[in-house]
Amino acid sequence: MTVLSALYTARIPARAFCALGVFWGSFAALVPRLKGDLGVSDAAFGLILLGSACGLVMALWLAPRVDARLGPRGLPIVTAALACVLLLPGVVQGPALFFAMMIALGGVSGLLDVLMNARVSELEQASARSLMNASHGAFSLAYAVAALLTGLGREAGFAPLTLLGAGAAVILLLAPSLSIGPQAGKADPGAGAPSPAFWPVALCGAVVLVAFTTEATVEGWSALHVERTLGGGAAEGALGPAMLGLTMAVGRFSGQVVAERLREWQVMVAASLLACAGALVVAAAASPPVAYLGFAAVGLGISVIGPMGLALAGKLVPPHQRTAAIARVAAIGFCGFFMAPALMGLTSQAVGLSAAFAGVALLVLCAAPLAVLLGRLQHEKSLLL
Repeated sequence: MTVLSALYTARIPARAFCALGVFWGSFAALVPRLKGDLGVSDAAFGLILLGSACGLVMALWLAPRVDARLGPRGLPIVTAALACVLLLPGVVQGPALFFAMMIALGGVSGLLDVLMNARVSELEQASARSLMNASHGAFSLAYAVAALLTGLGREAGFAPLTLLGAGAAVILLLAPSLSIGPQAGKADPGAGAPSPAFWPVALCGAVVLVAFTTEATVEGWSALHVERTLGGGAAEGALGPAMLGLTMAVGRFSGQVVAERLREWQVMVAASLLACAGALVVAAAASPPVAYLGFAAVGLGISVIGPMGLALAGKLVPPHQRTAAIARVAAIGFCGFFMAPALMGLTSQAVGLSAAFAGVALLVLCAAPLAVLLGRLQHEKSLLL
């Protein structure tokens, strides 16, 4: 009942997590089709996907001001905008316009990401319990379902715009129920607030960077790897990101229970080792079923790293700096969406997707020593209280 109780406590922002999961799950399952329609190389497509990272980072730095200005209307307004921009990949043609469209997708999703994480962090403080893993689990579950249904729709011959329209409709239905604002006296006013301490932001940001870069590589390239490298069909390809989403949901819901019993840094060390092993399995896979096992291990491993990094950012700073700290940690983390498309595209172009996933294994392993440093920082803070 711990997970259900946590989801109930965070029920309003958790629905925003679901909306964002539908958004990116629908997009990820369409990546092979969208790349084919553009007719570009792996390297070029990776650079085009950088547009989302540009929009994300710009939005994340603006998020505290948007949060203070919109208040309780923030989540509903940004979620409704998310539904609108989801339709764009179905109508935009040409590499230049597609890049501009990715900036819009990244910008709106980045705003929603910070607002909903800030609301969960506030609820964590108010309820004195961990809620972040359960909320991120809602994202992963929605992502998996959206990716799988979109893949089945592709297999049945539906056009991208039709499939994206279905996802947009679901998101739009969720938007009106998301009215929740910053807690009184705890909102970050943006420009007038002092900057959060350097080390909590830097270390949490580095951990989230590793987690989000790993997640982005699997989200954006797993379907293509299954279809092109391993010879799978459209539905088999969609099962790659769907498997990631499902196992991340399992990992995060399980992490919700674990987070209330173990120290965050210990969980993150074990998770990075598991994700590393999974990425190596993907790199060595000779068939889709073996790759799915690797994607599952990656999903279970990275599922808890990002949420715990964001949660620690909210815990290691004063309440009035929470939104700014989470925005900056998220900004650092979402730089992974800068690196992942370009690195995967260039590596795939040079040596193939299998070798690129081997590189992912080395990357996710870096989370382990960073988690140890975060554990020391948290311990030092506890001694001062």
